[in-house]
Amino acid sequence: MSELSTYLTEAGVAARVASRYPRFRPGASWSPARCLSECARRWPERAAVLFEDRRYTWREVDRIVDRTARAFQEIGIEAGDSVALLMDNRPEYLFAASALSRLRAKAALLNTNVSGPALIHALEAGRARLALVGAEHEDKVAEIRGELPIPAEAVYIQRDGELEGSAGFASFDTLVCRATDGPIEGLQAPRVEEHACYIYTSGTTGLPKAAVIPNSRFVMGGTLFGRGLLDLGPGDVVYLTLPLYHSNGMIGGWSSVLQGGATIALRRKFSASNFWSDVRKFEATAFIYIGELLRYLLNAPEHPRDGHHKLRVIAGNGLRPDIWEEFQNRFKVPMIREIYGATEGTTVLANCTGRVGMVGRLQPGLVVARCDLLSGDLWRGEDGHSEAVAAGEIGLLITPINTLTKFDGYVDEEASQEKILSDVFEAGDRYFNTGDLLKLHEGRWLSFADRVGDTFRWKGENVSTNEVAETLNGAIGVLESNVYGVEVPNTEGRAGMASVNHDESFDLDLFNHWVIDKLPVYMRPYFLRLQSEMRITGTFKHQKVDYRDEGYDPAKTSDPLFFLDGEKYVPLSVALHDRIATGDLKIR
Repeated sequence: MSELSTYLTEAGVAARVASRYPRFRPGASWSPARCLSECARRWPERAAVLFEDRRYTWREVDRIVDRTARAFQEIGIEAGDSVALLMDNRPEYLFAASALSRLRAKAALLNTNVSGPALIHALEAGRARLALVGAEHEDKVAEIRGELPIPAEAVYIQRDGELEGSAGFASFDTLVCRATDGPIEGLQAPRVEEHACYIYTSGTTGLPKAAVIPNSRFVMGGTLFGRGLLDLGPGDVVYLTLPLYHSNGMIGGWSSVLQGGATIALRRKFSASNFWSDVRKFEATAFIYIGELLRYLLNAPEHPRDGHHKLRVIAGNGLRPDIWEEFQNRFKVPMIREIYGATEGTTVLANCTGRVGMVGRLQPGLVVARCDLLSGDLWRGEDGHSEAVAAGEIGLLITPINTLTKFDGYVDEEASQEKILSDVFEAGDRYFNTGDLLKLHEGRWLSFADRVGDTFRWKGENVSTNEVAETLNGAIGVLESNVYGVEVPNTEGRAGMASVNHDESFDLDLFNHWVIDKLPVYMRPYFLRLQSEMRITGTFKHQKVDYRDEGYDPAKTSDPLFFLDGEKYVPLSVALHDRIATGDLKIR
């Protein structure tokens, strides 16, 4: 695409978003609840939510949300209160979150994969006054009944089909059933600066933090997705299989359809085998993705109807260049719009033209700053100030914090301060530290390089885990790979290790040759772990912390382990592990 075409496309997306911007001035009353009321008024009989064989119109959703809000009122929920939601993707999740918005309360969106101490932490971090739990997750709460940071009487169960709950917690359905119809009188309209919800960070490098999502961020994010990138209107259907507790699900999915009266089609959990049949069943015109979700779809067996659908555009983040064109060609997706952003960040980048491998173009005010690629610490000159990298270089993406690009932070104020960089280019300036390394290309284009902390140093060179993983993913039989650095006694830096998920066509000898041919010595994974299933988070991010801790010790895993001895992978036995661990065998 030419520079002029790129500019015109970006300008069109920006204009659609900018036309809605007056909503977000301080004191304005726009909120998820207000958007829902508008949709119900303008398109009362149009489909709002599709789920399995159920269909809800905007009028029906609005009525159910009113009844749900009355149920919350009956148990004492007021403006400013936080209610934890623990539930699979289903309509009741949207009803509850929207009802809390109507009451000027907020939902703490709990990851459905957490349990035990992690669940206790999430309830504490979200400062929940009570919890609404889907019956499908009641057992997790029952297991920690005696350790709950809220009274057991403050836990309410919402049935899931025939599953009603049996651990003695109160029934929320009973409250909804006896609630009266009609709008609640006397409620003050939510303001844009009030909180819509808390969305938790992934927790891949520590305990999750509850990021604050004001109404302005919730609605503006939906405007970017719905009006800008997807250009949604009545008649469009957005298929969502990402979890609603994730920002791409709640904001990219639900908020995007709230901005223009489109329809959201939900699936309880992602299923590669059912994905395309769902897309056809719901006649989806768009869907929201995470990069690894597309990799799983691409790894599934080919089907004659792979390209049979009504999709016109998909949007999301994390799509790696090694599968971009292959996915687009196989499944005949007309437009892929990759974005870059953090739930709590101060800006979003968008690749509006579908240029392979790019996350967007560097916008005014944003900086890719020179830094230590291992620690992420900014380089600072004699005057104490940093500098931007040049085209072709990698640096830390930092984004300005000011009255226009506000950092809303986390519930934990101390955690918020840790993300702020000060006096970067001049005294008094403040920037949000994304923690991500990006590469600057000609024409101000940007590509994702690595997460700070994922890059490691070996044999005097910096190794990008993403770069190595993309190379390994090209080997025959490799479905996906997770690369990380592991400590080896009596050596400097970290040696590369790869956990590889593979299919029946994988051959260790062929893989061995691929590694030697494609990667320089310092980038080669010296330790290899073969798996039939990769360990991931609920939002399809690779777990690295646990893998690093388990390392290459045969006593810590039953998965097959191998060591690159010279230029050949050999089985990593206990005896061989001990020789490496004691320094008797040196890595060459």
